[in-house]
Amino acid sequence: MAPTRKAKIKAGGGAAPSSSAAGAHKSKAGAGTGFAKADWKEGFRKKQAGVSDMTLLSTISNDAVNDNLKKRFENAEIYTYIGHVLISVNPFRMLPIYTDDVLHSYRGKNRLEMAPHVYAIAESAYYHMISYKENQCVIISGESGAGKTEAAKRIMQYIAAVAGGQGIDGVKEMVLATNPLLESFGCAKTLRNNNSSRHGKYLEIEFDDHGGPVGAVITNYLLEKNRVTGQINSERNFHIFYQLTKGASAAQRDAYGLQGPEAYAYTSKSKCLEVPGINDVQDWADTLKAMDVIGITKQEQDDMLRQLAAILWIGNVQFGVADDGNAFVQDQTVTEFVAYLLEVDAALVNKALTSRVMETQRGGRRGSVYEVPLNPAQASSVRDALAKAIYNNLFDWIVERVNKSMRAKAPTSHIIGVLDIYGFEIFDTNQFEQLCINYVNEKLQQIFIQLTLKTEQEEYVREQIKWTPIEYFNNKVVCDLIEEKRPPGVFAALNDACATAHADPTAADGSFVQRLGGVSSPQFESRGSKFLVRHYAGDVMYTVAGMTDKNKDVLLKDLLDLIASSKNLFLQGLFPDRPDPDSKKRPPTASDKIKASANALVEKLMRSQPSYIRTIKPNQNKSPTEYDSKAILHQIKYLGLQENIRVRRAGFAYRNTFEKMVERFYLLSPATSYAGDYIWQGDSTSGCERILRDTGIAKEEWQMGTTKAFIKNPETLFALEHMRDRYWHNMASRIQRAWRGYLRYRNECARKIQRFWMNKKEGIALAALRDYGHQVLGGRKERRRFSLLSMRRFQGDYLGVSEAGPQGQSLRNSASIGSGEAVVFSARAQLLVSKLGRSSKPSPRYLILSDKAVYILITQVVNGRASTSLERKIPLVTIRSIGLSQLRDDWFAINAGITEEGDPLLHCYFKTEFVTHLMQRTNAAVQVLIGPTIAYAKKKDKQAQITFKKDESIRKDDVYKSSSVSVPSGEPASSQSRPPVQRKARAPRTFTSNREPRAPAAVKPMGRAAPQAQTLPSGGSSFVPAAPAVRAQAPAAPSTGRAAPLPPSRSAAPPPPPAAPEKEQWKALHNFETNQPGEMALKKDDVLDVVTKDDGGWWLVKKGGQEGWAPSNVSRKESQKKPQHWASTDPNVCDQQYLQLVPPKPRAAPAAPAAPVRRAPPIAPAAASSAPVVPVAQTAPSRAPAAPRAPTAHSVAADPNAAPVSVFGSGGPGGLAAILAAKRAAAENGGASSYDSPASSNGSTPANSRPGSGLGELNYLGCFGFAWSQTIART
Repeated sequence: MAPTRKAKIKAGGGAAPSSSAAGAHKSKAGAGTGFAKADWKEGFRKKQAGVSDMTLLSTISNDAVNDNLKKRFENAEIYTYIGHVLISVNPFRMLPIYTDDVLHSYRGKNRLEMAPHVYAIAESAYYHMISYKENQCVIISGESGAGKTEAAKRIMQYIAAVAGGQGIDGVKEMVLATNPLLESFGCAKTLRNNNSSRHGKYLEIEFDDHGGPVGAVITNYLLEKNRVTGQINSERNFHIFYQLTKGASAAQRDAYGLQGPEAYAYTSKSKCLEVPGINDVQDWADTLKAMDVIGITKQEQDDMLRQLAAILWIGNVQFGVADDGNAFVQDQTVTEFVAYLLEVDAALVNKALTSRVMETQRGGRRGSVYEVPLNPAQASSVRDALAKAIYNNLFDWIVERVNKSMRAKAPTSHIIGVLDIYGFEIFDTNQFEQLCINYVNEKLQQIFIQLTLKTEQEEYVREQIKWTPIEYFNNKVVCDLIEEKRPPGVFAALNDACATAHADPTAADGSFVQRLGGVSSPQFESRGSKFLVRHYAGDVMYTVAGMTDKNKDVLLKDLLDLIASSKNLFLQGLFPDRPDPDSKKRPPTASDKIKASANALVEKLMRSQPSYIRTIKPNQNKSPTEYDSKAILHQIKYLGLQENIRVRRAGFAYRNTFEKMVERFYLLSPATSYAGDYIWQGDSTSGCERILRDTGIAKEEWQMGTTKAFIKNPETLFALEHMRDRYWHNMASRIQRAWRGYLRYRNECARKIQRFWMNKKEGIALAALRDYGHQVLGGRKERRRFSLLSMRRFQGDYLGVSEAGPQGQSLRNSASIGSGEAVVFSARAQLLVSKLGRSSKPSPRYLILSDKAVYILITQVVNGRASTSLERKIPLVTIRSIGLSQLRDDWFAINAGITEEGDPLLHCYFKTEFVTHLMQRTNAAVQVLIGPTIAYAKKKDKQAQITFKKDESIRKDDVYKSSSVSVPSGEPASSQSRPPVQRKARAPRTFTSNREPRAPAAVKPMGRAAPQAQTLPSGGSSFVPAAPAVRAQAPAAPSTGRAAPLPPSRSAAPPPPPAAPEKEQWKALHNFETNQPGEMALKKDDVLDVVTKDDGGWWLVKKGGQEGWAPSNVSRKESQKKPQHWASTDPNVCDQQYLQLVPPKPRAAPAAPAAPVRRAPPIAPAAASSAPVVPVAQTAPSRAPAAPRAPTAHSVAADPNAAPVSVFGSGGPGGLAAILAAKRAAAENGGASSYDSPASSNGSTPANSRPGSGLGELNYLGCFGFAWSQTIART
């Protein structure tokens, strides 16, 4: 099955046509609308470096292309498109764009959906092979060091990752394993590239019908075998020699006499043994692993290593000059070891290297045989020829062995070829190797011209398509100049020179120069011993010297006889074919071989649909930041990027025959398809045109040729593919839509119940831990008012030490808390510190409790910077007791046994929570001592005591001075946490009904903070609800056509309502003048009705049909206008109240109410008479009870240095009142109750609201019951 292709078209472009006329009409409109909006271009409108597709350049020029590539290179965007051609600039560094996540993000995506990438080219080739059953090839071109090999590796990596099929893992591994193996034997360090490919490779990956790789074939081109025997300075031999000499095992070193690379002439003469970024030892291990994956046996590996060692030792053979001028071997031990490795006679080695057997011929018959001694220069040439021949044949054997292992074991349907070959080369001295390399690149450029430029224009003319012709340079004249025989080209002249003067290389070179004089071409110039060829990439001057000798490519008969005498069958197998001395046919030269292989390569590529990657080298220094604009401009010119852009802008992005278009897209028209079947009765030409019209594509976007249909922009093709992919999906969606609606309706109630439970289960666990804290104190210590709030939960880790935040991680590291140690409590605290000659003083600290120890951290300024460090660590097993006072203070002492530091005396607002967690972690093994004083060890053997006394002048917190703490009165010691308040009842809203219109809210005063409306807590069974207040309702909204709610059932008449209690009335004690909107001015003795009470001091009152806010007992900070008669010594608090309750008239006790009847709740409940909540006293336990299971809690930031009201209070911004208000609002809208997950606060309140100080709370069961009633009503 072909992979899914997706196109992001927002408005209707992806809708498949229906089989009905209406469906066809909608499809047409949708497709047209989707394309008209050009949604695919939105990816280019975002801020980016340059443009990702250079067909969108406003100016088409080489300079504009260069500038765009520079912008993207500097922004680490190395890939750019020119239509379907990918331009890659070598970054000379590893970028994070080749991860598995990035790879899979390109799977199934078309080119324009994602950013330019080599993975997109690989995906396009694979998709077209699967969908259109066509062979594909990826042609990678560019100069040496531009990143061709890396691009080829990424393509193979992608195909191996996305290709499917059974039993193909072995093929994938072998294909990927060819990279390290052939890189080791075929790549080397050059001046331009640390990993330069010194050979060409065409890898053909073979696939079955299902798109699974079943085999592969590698074709080798132009191995630079001269590198084996010599390199220029700062370059290296092939990587394999350095890997072998550095990474070989001890056994291999003994067997083959291996030493370091500095010991061999072939690896050390260039004075470059190390390369930055290359680890030869690690690469050697990868090479051996690749051999194992491919299936090369251990014996074959040993034979390969033996020949590599023989090559290195052959290079160490040195020749001396005898008296007669002939050469002799200086060190016989070297030749003897070479003979041992080659398994031949040592005397034969000496003879083959220092002499040559020549045979004369007479009249075509054999004549006399002579043995001619060689001089040292000739002997060195023979030695190097032997080494090069062994390595070249060994490389060919490796390629054949790899092909044998990767041979397809199943039928092959199609292939994807990846061509990685030499880039164009221009050196100071260009010889035969550069001529061959540049010739092959000319052939590849000719393919590019034919397939992207010439063929494009010729097809438009042939198909009678309107377009703008583009002029281009056809490099066929350069290819003919090199390879043609009539008239003779460069290769023909070279072969003739070798045939006429084969015995003397110098004479052959001279004959070659003479024959070059007869070559006539505007792309050629002969200049003495050199000649110039005007290639597409630039003018190259070639040197004639040595070309004829390299072109012969024939090993001396003496060396062939030497190899034939070897007892090593592997070595003999490397030279299977020996030239027949009696043959009249001239053996093929090197130029003949490269010409034949180049033409065969071109023939293979022409049978495939090509994709192009044009690589560019940004600089010659291999710098990741340098961008050489001049050098890149030259590459842009010879790659023909400007002409390519012009063709893409003038031509059509896609074309196909009418038959294939109809076969591919007949589903998109109701005239050609019904229920997936092809129903068109006309010819394919009219059918194709009907499909394109029915899909709603604009006429300017496509043209009908004589045999093919042409689509102008790629987004149009992607829209067609997207509609085709969605066709069957849309059919199935009709059934799925109905089923999903049923499931959604059926599961709505269950999901709501689950949602409420998930929100409350954490609060239940936290409340259980808080209640355990009450049991730990056992009714022996007065409590702070804010510790008893129903909203108060024991969160534990307030500093986030157990989380991944920066503050928590910093504290964790400072305390050296291990990863396996769980932190259950953390908060800011104060430690009582004694200083010499001064009284003790509280000092800020961080207090952390884990399951193993108590940590006290201190922050100090060191060298001008704040530094947090561990001051003390107290293991839990050493803690004997915790000392607390009986009052509402926040001091406690940790009795840690006899230590030099003594017992820490700490002040922490969360002391009850700390003690609770400590008891829980120690299984209540720590004794909790509560008394009028706290005794602690100030130092070892020095006991101290701190006393506590009540002082009502202290308004908040407590005050420490001289071993005494003054603290105001707190809540009774027997106090328990307040129960949640019942939430307001409201009418349940059905699943589909409209919302009831709300009555207009009273205008709150501007400029002052208004209190939040609170629901009074229930007082138990004696509580009598007040009668609902009658409030004006907003006029009914006009009917909108929706279903009205059903009338209530009248099966039974409801009983009469109970008598309404007498309303509370309040009398103003003072005048209150105000001009603020929402506030009500009062005069002394005014009688008022109170609508809403708030503990913050502001009440919502009603007088004569008007409502407004008035003070009941408010601080001066909250009032912008203070009465002149306020008399208070406290600058923040007014001691006199504004309103006084009017005593109600006595009346008879009401009769017992009748059984209540279920009725719709009122719009808004009226204020009820308050009934105080009487806390239930609890007997102090004899010992600490068992600890409940620790809940999972999220950390909440807290500041112990702030007043308690800022931590749990309601007056500060973001305090409890703000949280309660948010919770109340959420509850009124069907939200969570008081035990919901904590809501984050940004620390700010609205400017026109008053911070309330009331402790109104939400009832957990009431909220859950209300939510249940809502669910039942909706269901």
